[in-house]
Amino acid sequence: MIRESSQNDRRDHERMVKDQIERRGVRDKRVLDAMRKVPRELFVERHDREFAFHDGPLSIGHGQTISQPYIVAYMTEALAIGSTDRVLEIGTGSGYQTAVLAELAAEVYTIEIVEELSARAQKVLGELGYSNIHFRAGDGSLGWPEAVPFNAIMVTAAPDRTPERFLEQLAEGGRMIVPVGSGEQYLELLTRRGGAVERRELIGVRFVPMTGRIQKGEA
Repeated sequence: MIRESSQNDRRDHERMVKDQIERRGVRDKRVLDAMRKVPRELFVERHDREFAFHDGPLSIGHGQTISQPYIVAYMTEALAIGSTDRVLEIGTGSGYQTAVLAELAAEVYTIEIVEELSARAQKVLGELGYSNIHFRAGDGSLGWPEAVPFNAIMVTAAPDRTPERFLEQLAEGGRMIVPVGSGEQYLELLTRRGGAVERRELIGVRFVPMTGRIQKGEA
């Protein structure tokens, strides 16, 4: 059963959007509306709910984290998701980013390697009423080949290098955002256009490493 947000939660939530996201340059109204709508406090560990709206990542167990609100909004805005888009997410984690994507896109396909996290995210997102999300528990190193092409791909764990296999699953005009690097990391935005791929290096970030076959150089 999903509990209603308290008045304090709603106040802290609005302050989070204004101070951490809007004030730092995120301008897309659809993204801001999604950040306001998705109840972040429901995606963190129960003992961390008092920190749900703080400007930082939080552990969700299994060596994984829920990203800080600004990074969620920044990456989402960079993908420029349209209402008819099909989106692939590599790394469901808590399901918070998944919910934000589902507010914007027609369909979201999300993969999580940790089965317990996938099950927990499915439960929360189901109770919140999302019906446009497809879940898979398993190694996301190969993407979701039977559901291609995707208009956008979001990767929420850091491989050492840009996964070429994911690029192959992008539609023409499709965008992918991925944190890259094993030491220093940065976000890379890639766009498939006319058979070629345009690359832009964005801001420095810190994500947990991507695990599975891609970490072993097998994908």
